[in-house]
Amino acid sequence: MAFKDLHEFIAVLEKNGLLHRVTALVDPVLEITEITDRISKKGGPALLFERVKGSQYPVLINAFGSFERMSLALGVQQLDEIGARISKMLEIQELTGSLLDKMKFLPRLAEMGSWVPKTVRRAPCQEVIHRDEDATLDMFPILKCWPGDGGRYITLPLVITKDPETGGRNLGMYRLQVFDGKTTGMHWHIHKNGAENYRKHQKRGQRMEVAVALGGDPATIYAATAPLPHGIDEMLFAGFLRNEPVEMVKCITVDLEVPAHAEIILEGYVDLEERRLEGPFGDHTGYYSLAEYYPVFHIQCITHRKDAIYPATIVGKPPMEDCYLAKATERIFLPLLKMFIPEIVDINLPLEGVFHNCAVVSIKKSYPGQAKKVMCAIWGMGQMMFTKMIIVVDEHVNVQDMSEVWWRVYNNTDPKRDFMMVDGPLEVLDHSAPLPAYGSKVGIDATKKWPGEGHNRDWPEEIEMTQEIKKLVTSRWQEYGFVQEDE
Repeated sequence: MAFKDLHEFIAVLEKNGLLHRVTALVDPVLEITEITDRISKKGGPALLFERVKGSQYPVLINAFGSFERMSLALGVQQLDEIGARISKMLEIQELTGSLLDKMKFLPRLAEMGSWVPKTVRRAPCQEVIHRDEDATLDMFPILKCWPGDGGRYITLPLVITKDPETGGRNLGMYRLQVFDGKTTGMHWHIHKNGAENYRKHQKRGQRMEVAVALGGDPATIYAATAPLPHGIDEMLFAGFLRNEPVEMVKCITVDLEVPAHAEIILEGYVDLEERRLEGPFGDHTGYYSLAEYYPVFHIQCITHRKDAIYPATIVGKPPMEDCYLAKATERIFLPLLKMFIPEIVDINLPLEGVFHNCAVVSIKKSYPGQAKKVMCAIWGMGQMMFTKMIIVVDEHVNVQDMSEVWWRVYNNTDPKRDFMMVDGPLEVLDHSAPLPAYGSKVGIDATKKWPGEGHNRDWPEEIEMTQEIKKLVTSRWQEYGFVQEDE
């Protein structure tokens, strides 16, 4: 199902026993983080803090913090279902053959047209309007997450900008440090599309208009985090996830459109000459990212629903809510990865790798050196360029079982032959890199080695019981005194 807004999602979470309401008065400075972190580490529910010190608005947090809630948010039983839909859409690339073959794709092309965002005149997100001096962030329960943070942070913002050359829209999620009621930092990294739009505005000498949506339907929130190919509208992708278009409304003071069913909208601009020190911030790496100078977002107008809910997330040592957003990306975008690297069977981005530090892939190996070819191909694909460690295993290896993966690494590798070191761009938050956003990466070939790869000894057979004995033991399991089959 497609959720219209956060309120519908909250109702379904509660109906399924996946949400806990906290009625006690809590402080947005550190206390909410400590509560949420404990719940996250235990695999607990979404949390709705109904009474927050200093604000009339409740806080929703940890809404996506499990595989079950992430799947529910995107309207599927399993996240792989979305990947399967993408696989079918990619068949449109194969427009060859007879006219009859091409006509088979017409319904699918028509379906794509139904995902285009729809503009409406009136929207819940503009039920209440604050302009000029009344437009202040002080009314909202903005979190200070960790003791060493540079201040309070808006942690789940949908930042909307426009390419001044093409007019194309970009939706990204970039944290906003609150400097005062009217200004925040704009923490977009140099590799992000929002930062690219900023640089294009600088070249033209134009002030950059920005809108920030807080909340909205779950698919749109996820779309802001998705590593889409350049030029693909995140709102169109959200429509694909929802199977219906996202309703948009024109902003009041800037030439941008925002999700009509968002909770809160911030309208304003980024001055091209102004930069302020932003940070430190307790980040998804589990360490504080250092303070750096970033552009400043000036707020001119704030609109919101009458019954607005303030959405937030916290990041830190995994597992936390953001880990499940990353795992959704892993499953959803596997078909795209296979499209460009067809020998890939499966991929795992381990939670402990916090998005960019590790990727494990299994491949159908058909020639010597193929594992290293796959490593180089992955490093050449969009945000996969940040991956610090790539482990490649054979197709029959379960990449989701890290115990098995490490067993293969420890047993199947000769470091001189099978470890490949390269230099290149790294994620900006990688504090271990010798230079900001640049350093070394390693690829580990843990596949079975062939003679053509310099392995001139016999490769031993893996220990495996015969199928006959396996079936015998299964049939006599209870006879041995065991209650049920050992999973």
